Amino acid sequence: MNAIVALCHFCELHGPRTLFCTEVLHSPLPQGASSGDIAGQNEQAEEEEGGIQMSSRIRSHSPAEGASADSSSPGPKKSDMCEASGCRSLAGGHPGYVSHDKETSIKYVSHQHPNHPQLFSIVRQACVRSLSCEVCPGREGPIFFGDEQHGFVFSHTFFIKDSLARGFQRWYSIITIMMDRIYLINSWPFLLGKIRGIIDELQGKALKVFEAEQYGCPQRAQRMNTAFTPFLHQRNGNAARSLTSLTNDENLWACLHTSFAWLLKACGSRLTEKLLEGAPTEDTLVQMEKLADLKEESEGWDGSEEEEKPSSQPDVMEGQELSKCSPETSLMPDCNSWNVAHRRLSVFRSLRHMRQVLGASAFRMLAWHVLMGNQVIWKARDADLVQSAFDVLRTMLPVGCVRIIPYSDQYEEAYRCNFLGLSPHVQIPSHILSSEFAVLVEVRAATRSSLYPTLFDDEQSLNKYEFVVTSGSPVAADRVGPTILNKIEAALTNQNLSVDVVDQCLVCLKEEWMNKVKVLFKFTKVDSRPKEDTQKLLSILGAAEEDNVKLLKFWMTGLSKTYKSHLMSTVRSPTSSESRN
Repeated sequence: MNAIVALCHFCELHGPRTLFCTEVLHSPLPQGASSGDIAGQNEQAEEEEGGIQMSSRIRSHSPAEGASADSSSPGPKKSDMCEASGCRSLAGGHPGYVSHDKETSIKYVSHQHPNHPQLFSIVRQACVRSLSCEVCPGREGPIFFGDEQHGFVFSHTFFIKDSLARGFQRWYSIITIMMDRIYLINSWPFLLGKIRGIIDELQGKALKVFEAEQYGCPQRAQRMNTAFTPFLHQRNGNAARSLTSLTNDENLWACLHTSFAWLLKACGSRLTEKLLEGAPTEDTLVQMEKLADLKEESEGWDGSEEEEKPSSQPDVMEGQELSKCSPETSLMPDCNSWNVAHRRLSVFRSLRHMRQVLGASAFRMLAWHVLMGNQVIWKARDADLVQSAFDVLRTMLPVGCVRIIPYSDQYEEAYRCNFLGLSPHVQIPSHILSSEFAVLVEVRAATRSSLYPTLFDDEQSLNKYEFVVTSGSPVAADRVGPTILNKIEAALTNQNLSVDVVDQCLVCLKEEWMNKVKVLFKFTKVDSRPKEDTQKLLSILGAAEEDNVKLLKFWMTGLSKTYKSHLMSTVRSPTSSESRN
């Protein structure tokens, strides 16, 4: 993360001062300074901390690293520094701290002030604002401020106990500065939790020192017994103590460097950018609407008594499913794990798998009925097999067009579901069996073990079943069918395409035809164009054939409510405004 983390202090003599800051450097080491030179000039202690290799007491930066080589380097004058190191973190001549991130070749450098003049000015201004005008109520807590020119700042102010300070406490802040406002705001919860942990540790150490000093020499009673002295004289004679003295921790700055370096690395890696490919799909919108409806229903159930519903009427919602099983099928075997594994193997894995099992002609008939919105009925003893079949077939349809009852002990009308699973003993009305708007798949025990190709190496496969597909309106082999069906079959028969690639082809095909559905919906439902214009539009869309028109009308029922309401409002608002004029 391209940011700077700094610890600031409000000095009673000099006002806000920067004590310690950690910045990120992406540039490599200067060519004239090798690792051996650095090791020879300074004592190095390396340790691994969160994937960052820390080298302490490294030499100061060179001009190649963003520092100014001349004598006019930024920083406060020596006359502005507290004599008792209250405004100083590192002693004179201390080179600072550097951590090397081996994975990204990034260095995290800590010192009292940034060496670059522009960065020094930005940090200095943020420090002054965090300890003066930009303060949250109570003077202790987080706050956000900044602008495009001087950067944006996350500041957390806090107090440190000091038995010699006025009010027995001193004022500090930890600030995080970066130019990306959105990134910094999104990182607020993370930064707040981690910086609050650092502050708690500092306050805990200082509190122990404060209590020990108060126990040995109570300052409150001593101050009340001393004669009044002018405030300025008292302030000059009681300069601020260093933070290492207040916490009694000589390794405080090394620990702060490690914490700040980890904070910069962790905050930079926790958020990643993702490419958004346009607006959300219709399937995404429908799923969001269903989740919202479920949440609303659950809240309604919590606030009122739950009403009893007839056991003979399973509830079904679009894109959802409710299993209603007979006592035999609802019992899960819990004593024989081999049977469970055997059942799980007897399922359909993909559309290509189903086409291989059913055969090309039977699969085409089944897929045609699925795409047309006709009712698809499966009769089998194995509820898992039926469920897997529906999971595979539903991938050809938009989410809003799917209504499933995976397994039931009675027949359900087509308006309630277009995918229906039944147990073998359920009687289907005769008019349904002869209807051209329904297709039945009966799963029977195979008469020969080699009736279907063996798709598994072991005997636990679908070749033990016989699948009989019947319909009152069988699809002729020479019938053209909807265009999307021909493209789906072409993708399934292309062995050069993997299953994952075929799945992506289905997504693209559905989006292509859903776009045509949107155009047709606006043209017919919103604009109310005549039939002649509609036929011209269908010809332009390449969907003038009878099967394509039926498919578009069925898929129109899968449009999201969000899209329909948005289209209605955007199209009709100009008309209403013109009528008022």
